[in-house]
Amino acid sequence: MTLRVIGAGWGRTGTASMQIALERLGFPCHHMREVFSHPEHSGLFLEAANTTGPFDWERIYADYTATVDWPGCAFWRELAEAYPQAKVVLNVRDPQSWFESYAATIYRPLTQDDPGNEDAEAWHAMTDEVVLRRSFDGDPHDRTHVTTAFQRHNEAVQAAIPAERLLVYSVAEGWEPLCAFLDRPVPDEPFPHVNDRASWERRHEADDAV
Repeated sequence: MTLRVIGAGWGRTGTASMQIALERLGFPCHHMREVFSHPEHSGLFLEAANTTGPFDWERIYADYTATVDWPGCAFWRELAEAYPQAKVVLNVRDPQSWFESYAATIYRPLTQDDPGNEDAEAWHAMTDEVVLRRSFDGDPHDRTHVTTAFQRHNEAVQAAIPAERLLVYSVAEGWEPLCAFLDRPVPDEPFPHVNDRASWERRHEADDAV
């Protein structure tokens, strides 16, 4: 396989929904969830972050034709260069709404200090480098700083990727613009909307209660 879709949007921009949508369109898709299923990916993404020069992305993406969410979105430039035929989808969202969702969901696991086991320790080492440093410039806490980094990231993608190769997209738009961009028929089913803030909070409250 080879990557055909590169998701450049940060987590909490509908990337879990995008993973499901892309897979229904025939693109096996990488997402942070895949790192939890394949803990060896943590070490590979950390290696990629610390590599000067080309990295063999097939070591991660051999079984995928699409990627969304972190860690992949932090490497959008490298992936766009490594896979010149791939199209780029930038999931966007209002920065303030995005921050509220980020703060209520992934902020805690990204910044907690107690990994708990070897796989979690490797995951934190990777996210410290790839998300906290590479995406947030080392400060995941300050609202103004983080939302500015979010906006700067989106602007950088739009400035660097040619318009014919890029779709700036909100999951609220549904199937039509995504399918038109990827040259796929529109499925006869609702666009998936999963992992919203409320469902995340309910799931993790249940985990904390165990």
